[in-house]
Amino acid sequence: MAETDLHMTSSIDQCQLIELGKHHHPNGNLTVVENGVSVPFDLKRVFYIYDVPGGEERGGHSHKTLKQLIVAISGAFDVLLDDGINQISVTLNRPYQGLLVAPGVWSKQYNFSSGSVCLVLASEHYDEADYVRDYNEFKKLTSCKISK
Repeated sequence: MAETDLHMTSSIDQCQLIELGKHHHPNGNLTVVENGVSVPFDLKRVFYIYDVPGGEERGGHSHKTLKQLIVAISGAFDVLLDDGINQISVTLNRPYQGLLVAPGVWSKQYNFSSGSVCLVLASEHYDEADYVRDYNEFKKLTSCKISK
């Protein structure tokens, strides 16, 4: 599938909040994330973002094929999702919820609370060629949606 085909068919409607299993215990809660079970793809990479200075943003790109599940495992932050036509902002503040981000959707994280930790589960290993980091290029790749 060509790069533009991926972006043509992607929309923020393909992004969704996923409830991860929450097990309540008197001595503390437990959330389990299982490859291909609670996460709707096979995990290839896991990373986390922390100590984000006030007012700073993270992300600000889209992926051609990579899927992500973003979780606020501590604190809170907002995620902007943009498919080239529509935008929506989602607040993540529960460690038992993850936001599934589809390939071809521009996303950025912002409004990080003090001490927040952003966990990202990814469907692919790191590949710089999979990133679209320039918003104008992203808009060009998604401009064919308007004519549909």
